[in-house]
Amino acid sequence: MKNSFENYAANERNSKWENIISRKSPLYNRDSDIRSEFERDYTRIIHSNSYRRLKHKTQVFFSPENDHICTRIEHVTHVESISYSIANYLGLNTELTRAIAVSHDLGHSPFGHSGERILSNLSKNDLGIPFWHEKNGLDLVDNIELLEDSNRYRQNLNLTYGVRDGIISHCGEIDENGIRPRNEFIDLSNYVHPNQFAPYTWEACIVKVADKISYVGRDIEDAITLGILDNHLDELYSLLNYNRQDKKLNNSNIIHFLIDDLCENSSPEKGLCFSDDAFYMLNKVKEFNYKNIYFSDRIKPSNRYFELVLTEIYNTLKSCFDGNSVFSSANCLQKFYPKLHEGFLGFLYSFYDFPDRTSSNFKNSVLFSDCNEQHFYQAILFFISGMTDNYAMEIYNEIVGF
Repeated sequence: MKNSFENYAANERNSKWENIISRKSPLYNRDSDIRSEFERDYTRIIHSNSYRRLKHKTQVFFSPENDHICTRIEHVTHVESISYSIANYLGLNTELTRAIAVSHDLGHSPFGHSGERILSNLSKNDLGIPFWHEKNGLDLVDNIELLEDSNRYRQNLNLTYGVRDGIISHCGEIDENGIRPRNEFIDLSNYVHPNQFAPYTWEACIVKVADKISYVGRDIEDAITLGILDNHLDELYSLLNYNRQDKKLNNSNIIHFLIDDLCENSSPEKGLCFSDDAFYMLNKVKEFNYKNIYFSDRIKPSNRYFELVLTEIYNTLKSCFDGNSVFSSANCLQKFYPKLHEGFLGFLYSFYDFPDRTSSNFKNSVLFSDCNEQHFYQAILFFISGMTDNYAMEIYNEIVGF
């Protein structure tokens, strides 16, 4: 019901408030700043290079000729819109949901979930741990992504705990109808697998649900536009219980139904939940999408190409490790792969220790300070995960070309 969660919103009256707005270190101060803590996070995120690159990262469909097919940046915008609608109706903090929504997929690799699976296999082989975009997103905003402060020093993003928690906690399917936040203020580095903990705030719970609402409807609309579902429309109309004559099958109708149902059926006692009919429909449509869109024969050729591109880039960078210095290792790329050399070397400066760092404009924390082979492999994964689709293809073409 409307405003039924207002007593649980992330604000000064919430017993978790000081934890929610806590940062690893204070942000730089200005003489005046009209923004709230979460507004500052929001602007820091949308000014970051990682956010900008989302416009050239695959959501589901790779390199579509149709400009109106969803990309990763459109997806996070849709999640922001849906999260705002839900949070605003329920009486929760819309500034926090906006900041979590626009940052929740910053850790995604090029080529969408297919790219994520490829990097995860590489990570498990060389590091013994999986790669997953939610954890990578937290690592990115904590240690990799930099912004200039008012004195032009490059600093870590240093986001609030509430936003950082929302990034790593947005993962996982909604298998149980009724999501609620955890009470424990945990060290987020304790996460070792996706969906290990519930989010810390109701606002982060909303983003987790909004993520699913967003992609279920939009992926169907895009697949229809591309003709992938031409032979499956009758099945889809039946799942949605739509009459072809009375109701159009589009993203707007699906999203409206799910948002309205969630808002009317949720309560602090029950959690964020759908009606039984809506929850059943949501899960059946997700099954339909996996079968007929994500694992369709039309998608498989591009997946094989992604494997080739990302594995070749990873192996090329891995092979240049000389055991002495990460920077001398990267310099071996210069002769044959100047674009890769320039990109990777510049990336390493962001978080590795290097001579004269104290006199440079890098004032961020040092993530790796030695020439450890495992650290080098981790740096390669960080670097590749930040690539756009186009940049990854350019680097691959440089590697295989003469």
